[in-house]
Amino acid sequence: MLQTCESESDSATWRERFLESYGWMLLARVVDDKLGALYRAGKGTGGVYLGAGQEALSAAIGVSLEKGDVFAPLIRDGAGRLAFGESVADAIRTYLGSSLGPMRGRDGNVHRGRPAEGILPMLSHLGAMVSVVNGVLMARRSRGESGVVGAASLGDGATSTGAFHEALNQAAVEKLPLVLVVANNRYAYSTPNERQFACRSLVDKAAGYGVRGRTCDGVDLESCLEVVGGAVEAARAGEGPQLVVAELLRLCGHGEHDDASYVASDLKASPLGRDCLEVAARKAVGQGWIHAAELEALKAAKREQVETVVIEALGEPSPDPYQESWCALASKHLSETHEGV
Repeated sequence: MLQTCESESDSATWRERFLESYGWMLLARVVDDKLGALYRAGKGTGGVYLGAGQEALSAAIGVSLEKGDVFAPLIRDGAGRLAFGESVADAIRTYLGSSLGPMRGRDGNVHRGRPAEGILPMLSHLGAMVSVVNGVLMARRSRGESGVVGAASLGDGATSTGAFHEALNQAAVEKLPLVLVVANNRYAYSTPNERQFACRSLVDKAAGYGVRGRTCDGVDLESCLEVVGGAVEAARAGEGPQLVVAELLRLCGHGEHDDASYVASDLKASPLGRDCLEVAARKAVGQGWIHAAELEALKAAKREQVETVVIEALGEPSPDPYQESWCALASKHLSETHEGV
């Protein structure tokens, strides 16, 4: 649990950090709810993968990183993306296929990013992004840059892949400032933990690679902020790779196409099945950090913010195959989006 703050200043700083993180969680949930509605209305492109139940962990990653760091988010990392600097417009435009989005409407909706700003477009959710983050960190090191942290999000299923093994082993040998955050939501799509790994806990894998392992309650924003924040600080201080395993449960299917009927009912009824937004809201109100009326006003403001972006994006053009130059985004006149990586 959270350590007791030593001064009023520390307490105020923590309160601000908590409320900031909750704001990103709330905004991500509102965006996700809207994307789900657009998907069901047939107005989006591609599938929709919601982050319900994982917003606390994701937001903790985003607020713990600094400008100049590198973040490789996954399909349920809407809160972390927003906290790290992605705009609501980038998210909405990509799902609606707008040519004004960061990927110009040319790529799948979960593969968006802005490499020059440290947000890496997702190649795959199966551990492939860890080696990409390693590469960026090694490139920064070769240029003499220091104090940079790279964070990569993973699901529990990704830890069973060769990509995870090779990349974590490389990061450990090179002592890279890498933070791997594993959301153990108990299912790799529909495959339960017991069919994925035999170790007692995923954090036990850390010792085998010679890296530090940490665990947190992925439903509790306080726990996520403390543990993820500590891991980022340790990596930035030169302590090498950090593996964080968060215990939680996604509150939806793998995607909007999936009813999650395979999720055990006892898991849904367990503490893992709590809604992290509700847990955080109760904490904030109970501590007197925000009043109930202020909370409702905040929710209304987030909904209005998202609705405004959606209305604009729905009126924007999709790529014109007769006008577009279908070259890679890293070449010709589009190269500006990749400078500084």
